[in-house]
Amino acid sequence: MNYPSRLIEEAVAEISRLPGIGKKTALRLALHLLKRDEEQTRSLSDALVNMRTKTTYCTRCHNIADDVLCNICSNNKRDQTTICVVVDTRDVLAIESTNQYRGLYHVLGGIISPLEGIGPSDLEIDSLMGRIGEREAEEAVQEVILALSPTMEGDTTAFYLQKKLKATGVKISTIARGIPIGGDLEYADEITLGRSIVSRVAYD
Repeated sequence: MNYPSRLIEEAVAEISRLPGIGKKTALRLALHLLKRDEEQTRSLSDALVNMRTKTTYCTRCHNIADDVLCNICSNNKRDQTTICVVVDTRDVLAIESTNQYRGLYHVLGGIISPLEGIGPSDLEIDSLMGRIGEREAEEAVQEVILALSPTMEGDTTAFYLQKKLKATGVKISTIARGIPIGGDLEYADEITLGRSIVSRVAYD
């Protein structure tokens, strides 16, 4: 494609690097930005730069945060006795959208996948174990929910965590299998995901 401007071509090349965006969509977005008020485009640019340079991770649960603790961990109204273990922030957002869960989270940052060279030591498992029993008796963790996608890797990770957590004496549960086998949490509809959280079962 012959672009009318080298600057447009460079913008299209960068936008098309984003997942799910081809060259045609990237060109349409670039031309849209070109027509917008310069201040609006600058605001978009500043927002993206700030997101990349200022976003950090919660030191407790490893969710995306603006400060040392994320807005969930720092919320005293959340149930401090329940931790929902998920793979990444997308899963946190998916569960939060159901408005069915009021506990805390723990983001593993991945799942065990030998084929990809990802083992338990590559995940935030040690910090999860450290969170259990660190609080006073009335706020001690009583239940850990394993909210991992029902794939082979997800089940492998859940089995490993169940073996590690069993010695702590906490209740271990997993979300009900209303989620399709082989599916990802982020693509589940809110009703199915909400029911899965509410109807969670003990992990055998």
